[in-house]
Amino acid sequence: MRKPIAALALLALGCGAAAPDARPGEAAGPRTAAPAARAPAEPGRATRAAAEPGRATRAVAKAGRATRAVAVGAARAAGARERASWRITRRGAEHEIEGYADRVSVLPGERFRLLVSTTAPAFTARAFRMGARPTPVWRSGPLPGVRQPPALVVEDMVTAAHWRPSVTVDTTGWPEGAYLVRLDASTGAQRYVPVTVRSASTRGRVVLVNAVTTWQAYNGWGGRSLYQGPGGFAGRSRKITFDRPYDGTGARHFLAFERDAIAVAERSGVPLAYLTSLDLRPGALDGARAVVSLGHDEYYSPGMRAALTRARDRGVNLAFLGAGAVFWRIALHGRMIMCDKESRCLPWQASEPESALVGQAFDCYPAEGAYVVGRPGHWIFEGTRGRRFPGLAGVETDRVSPRSPAGVQVLARSPVDCAGRTTEGTTTYYTAPSGAGVFAAGTTRWVCGMRGRRCRHGVTGAAAAFTRRATRNLLTRFAEGPAARPGPSRPASPPAGRPPGEPS
Repeated sequence: MRKPIAALALLALGCGAAAPDARPGEAAGPRTAAPAARAPAEPGRATRAAAEPGRATRAVAKAGRATRAVAVGAARAAGARERASWRITRRGAEHEIEGYADRVSVLPGERFRLLVSTTAPAFTARAFRMGARPTPVWRSGPLPGVRQPPALVVEDMVTAAHWRPSVTVDTTGWPEGAYLVRLDASTGAQRYVPVTVRSASTRGRVVLVNAVTTWQAYNGWGGRSLYQGPGGFAGRSRKITFDRPYDGTGARHFLAFERDAIAVAERSGVPLAYLTSLDLRPGALDGARAVVSLGHDEYYSPGMRAALTRARDRGVNLAFLGAGAVFWRIALHGRMIMCDKESRCLPWQASEPESALVGQAFDCYPAEGAYVVGRPGHWIFEGTRGRRFPGLAGVETDRVSPRSPAGVQVLARSPVDCAGRTTEGTTTYYTAPSGAGVFAAGTTRWVCGMRGRRCRHGVTGAAAAFTRRATRNLLTRFAEGPAARPGPSRPASPPAGRPPGEPS
């Protein structure tokens, strides 16, 4: 087990450890202090030093500061390597290793169980808190590998509820936040298991919501999701369960639509709380300053929607950093989601249009176009540069509608191609009677855009700077309380160097 970063720093400071990149036999301290040892070779220098009381002392202190700086630098480098180690480097074969947690979220100090299946003889598990600085918090010892039974299909629902638990994880000492548990098979294959350590109270804080109901809707593990099954759409599931692993890396929706926004939020300096969409229950948002729906957040039960509506009507600001939010109306039964997309699960537009809450409604998929700022003077865009950002509008877009709230402002109008149909995506903002502000980005690439060129689709570094800055402006203002009411002003200027939210 690797030592904690703080312990490494103390060890380096106390024992004069060599810098990690030093050549064999070359220690960091003596290397820094070497000029002082050669000083007597310079005629008269030793005499001058002796004649100036305190000069030698200052030289020793300077050498000590340099040694400490090298040690701190070494500790920081070790920390950077440790943080980088959260990434998967080899997925391996299908079913080589995979798993899920028996709880979607836990309070700090609570326990959850990992249920893991692997063809390897052994595996380990490591938990990383994901945010501005991904940090390891826990590691198991070697655990015996077990190939769990194949998935069961109950009616049309795929489940792994019959798997046996592999290890119980105690979250004592874990800070609130979004976590990835990385499973490492002894054969080298790796997968993620996401879990959220949720906040017991959201009072006075900006709440970040992991859209786990949407993650699960698109989860094709076992051959079925709410979209596809044997034979395509007709063979899809009408109900799904959290009692199964996620497909792909195990965290594709979190990494694509949420991680970068969380990093920007954590660097913004505002007080944060963390929930999942399953945690949007009565009382969960009492006293919150704002709620942030991250980049892809389609699936809402009546109770989830009611929680957001009630919060808005009490002055809690809302931000939707994606498109298609609150689109599908679902039923929740414990860890099961029901959505047949025929009669029992229909778009909210059919009864209570989501635009009444979000400010606009889903309009297009697949959409492609440049994001075009229409109101550059709005406070959300303060300090941003540019008005046109290629590729930032897509792959889903929303549009202001006749059912949008009175007084809604259209901040951006982006012409997009929608599979041959010309339409426009919009970004909107409105003020509720309670004073709450409601922002809707209207594109699922808002969070992706924070990665700049790594978002692909023609997105540039200018889009990364734009979306990060606009998001910080939004969070800073929303953290002060109802956005329509004047409050203390806090600067949202980015620090020097790499813009906040730039992934490592």
